[in-house]
Amino acid sequence: MKTVRMTVGQALVRFLDNQYLQVDGDEIKFVEGIFGIFGHGVVVGLGEAIQEPNHSLTFYQGRNEQGMAHCALAYAKQNDRKRIIAVTSSIGPGALNMVTAAGTATSNRIPLLLLPGDVFACRQPDPVLQQIEQSSDYTITANDAFKAVSKYWDRITRPEQLMSAAINAMRVLTDPAETGTVVLALPQDVQGEAYDYPQEFLEKRVHHFSRRPLAEGEADRIVELISRKKRPLIICGGGVRYSGAGEALGDFSRRFGIPLAETQAGKGVVAWDSTGNLGGLGVTGTLAANRIAREADLVLAVGTRLNDFHTASKSAFSDPDLEIVAINVNAFDAYKMNAQPFLADARTALGQITPLLQNRGYTGDPAYVARVRDLKDEWNREVDRLYGLDDRQGLTQTRVIGEMNRFLGAGDVIVAASGSLPSDLERLWRPADNASYHLEYGFSCMGYEVPGALGAKLAVKDRGEVYALVGDGGFLMLHTELLTSLQERQKIIIVVVDNKGFHCIDNLQSSKGIPHFGCEFRYRDTASGTLSGEDILVDYAALARAYGCDAHSVKTAEELVAALKAARDADRTVLIDVKTLKKSMTDGYETWWRVGIPEVSPKSKVMDAYREQQEMLQKVRLF
Repeated sequence: MKTVRMTVGQALVRFLDNQYLQVDGDEIKFVEGIFGIFGHGVVVGLGEAIQEPNHSLTFYQGRNEQGMAHCALAYAKQNDRKRIIAVTSSIGPGALNMVTAAGTATSNRIPLLLLPGDVFACRQPDPVLQQIEQSSDYTITANDAFKAVSKYWDRITRPEQLMSAAINAMRVLTDPAETGTVVLALPQDVQGEAYDYPQEFLEKRVHHFSRRPLAEGEADRIVELISRKKRPLIICGGGVRYSGAGEALGDFSRRFGIPLAETQAGKGVVAWDSTGNLGGLGVTGTLAANRIAREADLVLAVGTRLNDFHTASKSAFSDPDLEIVAINVNAFDAYKMNAQPFLADARTALGQITPLLQNRGYTGDPAYVARVRDLKDEWNREVDRLYGLDDRQGLTQTRVIGEMNRFLGAGDVIVAASGSLPSDLERLWRPADNASYHLEYGFSCMGYEVPGALGAKLAVKDRGEVYALVGDGGFLMLHTELLTSLQERQKIIIVVVDNKGFHCIDNLQSSKGIPHFGCEFRYRDTASGTLSGEDILVDYAALARAYGCDAHSVKTAEELVAALKAARDADRTVLIDVKTLKKSMTDGYETWWRVGIPEVSPKSKVMDAYREQQEMLQKVRLF
């Protein structure tokens, strides 16, 4: 057997550089590069191997470990999970900074490879700098914190363990059903240890994206279920995007007159103006989708996790005879809400179902089709109204979204993640194409937006501009990758909606009878001792200029459009600081969300909210 003597770090870099993914006949290099911040737990091990010029991986220097992991996550998401960038860090605090991003990737079913440094396997220098010691179990290190948020976790304590660990890592990263965060913890001494690795481990390895079909007889079962229902509704989830099934699902919806509602991950894969596309569903949904959902007697859930937002905490569907058919590659998701599970690739399954349903001569009930059309028309008028909403006191958030949606063109991408913006975007945004809507809402992770925009830009390259739409709260969480975007000459455009606080949560708080508390950005009042003083005014444009970005401050729609034009023409990252009115986002549109309300409180409005929630709990589907 031919072998090559290499360190663990060198073998890992060589292995990653030779991983490929084959999708529908196209062979794609799977690992594009590595993000890193080199602390002492990685710089002289894996860092030495990355520095060598004998591989094609690009090294990206991050500013915050969570930020660079979010960049890598967004890169994989924008590439529909077909390409990744790995991430490495030092031990201890550097590694732990990535735990939030690990949870974000796993909850969104996005492949993310993390390579955190770890403490010495030999244990001789212990306690080494940045080491956490557990007196009850010496095998536990900071990297064990990743276990709860990872799909695969391993610690390489001997050089030969790298082979099985790396192959298992790729097994998970390329699996459409079980992908998520993979963590290979690398003790800093082991990274530099040498081993005679078999040449076959280091050679080109091609992983195949397999499209699982429906099992024999299952397509007939689905067709039978649809055929005996009068008010079916499709839910389009992220699995439709990653399967490349958007065109097939749109055609299916139009051909058979079955309306379609979207999740955040599924939005945009079917054109927004396609007949029957009612937009977002549930808590972040449209009035049209929510009304049709209440009437539906069958839900065809395609590639969706059926989370609480899109099922309105399981209250979205009112028909007592409702049946749910779930088509999903992931069995865990397919069994949710007592659905009838069908484990299959979305595009393949639709290809099996469509001709059978067509042979049946199935068409949507004319009265139902007409109602769907009327509700869609009504909703389009509501979006137009909100796009043009003007207030003499200042800019509304919905007007900002309207101006941006009109301005962005084909190839441009909008990135968002947290606060009230995802609700407004799912309701109001009209995507230009199926790659233009990039929302992280599996975790709704504040701080994703700026690094996410950079990751998306690395994927989009020169095909279009990437815009991060972020609230001031989310921006303050994490924005240091602005500097990385400048370093890499990857222009991104950050639109900060400054409404002086966490107003999405403030709305939730006040809607349940709790006075405004702890969510607005205010100075501490000297008389009362509470955070109820004057608003804190922040110049986010000045902050961006300090990094070296171009920046604009705007207060009117006209100024916003002018700033967007200037940003499009700029040659570097741009931040637009948009001063907006508080509470100028959209409403709930006949939906409900379950939250934990105190059962006992001296506040009468809180007790009213608790009683209302108890009434709603009698209406939800319990599983």
